[in-house]
Amino acid sequence: MKVPRIPAAALTAVVASAALTGPAHAIPADTFAPAPKTTVINYLKTITGNHIVSGQHNKEPATSPGQYTRQVHDITGQWPGLWGGDMMFTSADIANRQSVINQARTEWANGSLVALTWHACSPTVGATCDFEGGVKTTVSDAQFQQIVTGGTALSNTWRSRMAAVVPYLRQLKDAGIPVLWRPFHEMNESWNWWGHRPGANGSLKLFQQMRDYFTSQGLDNLIWVWNVQDNPAGGWASYYPGAGYADVVSLDAWYKSYPSAADYAQIQSIAGTKPIAIAEMGKVPTAALLDSQPKWTYFMIWSEQLRGNNTNAEIQNAYFLPRVHNQGEIKF
Repeated sequence: MKVPRIPAAALTAVVASAALTGPAHAIPADTFAPAPKTTVINYLKTITGNHIVSGQHNKEPATSPGQYTRQVHDITGQWPGLWGGDMMFTSADIANRQSVINQARTEWANGSLVALTWHACSPTVGATCDFEGGVKTTVSDAQFQQIVTGGTALSNTWRSRMAAVVPYLRQLKDAGIPVLWRPFHEMNESWNWWGHRPGANGSLKLFQQMRDYFTSQGLDNLIWVWNVQDNPAGGWASYYPGAGYADVVSLDAWYKSYPSAADYAQIQSIAGTKPIAIAEMGKVPTAALLDSQPKWTYFMIWSEQLRGNNTNAEIQNAYFLPRVHNQGEIKF
């Protein structure tokens, strides 16, 4: 049961006081036991149309993989029902991937779902890179085809990059932790090296190949989250890897604060019976949004956008909506 609603001004004072006396959960968390991925997928299906899980992303540095989740608690007295992290790209952050995995284990133990994104360096650059020129970069059509063609130098390089991530994901598999794994996010966008190539031999092929490879490595704990951005150009289905490859269909809302009715309809048409989610957004959802688009199963606010794009009152209101499930309210 959600704790009783406290007026925003009073809650701000309460959490400010709590921050001075040390961290404390506002409600006891129901810890999660080891579980197969189907447990989380089935849970998302059961809440479709009636509830949505609150989520918060945590970006670099990898040494502080819970910093933005802590901000949610400082503001609301609640912990998000979903923790988001990243496998990273800079040398310092890749060197601290273990901290991200440790945080994922802690969050699951505390009763939150675990989601991981990967801003991967292009195989045309070094194994570590800066965002500009490394993740946010362009590869030629010829280079892209080499990346997805087995036996080429770029394909072998990309396979080695994927192999380097496997031991970290395997730790979560061995711990019985399902992971909402979202690779190649915003596949319809051109800011990244992997995107903006529709069709069977385009961007979706990377998704298919990664799932095939990670499955061959025994990573059956991964819940494969396919993702596009709310680009008004549409045509998102031309990036979809197929029902056999995606477990969750998700949208990032950045062109506008909230998905439009047309966005919501387009995502549902692609997903069919699969759960849908808002995998990134900068504005916390409102009651009006969730009432009009009730099938979203989780939302994830992007790191610095939590405070940078929302007032404390807006964040508090979102976390206390009856429809929203926070940590301690997720029941398998």
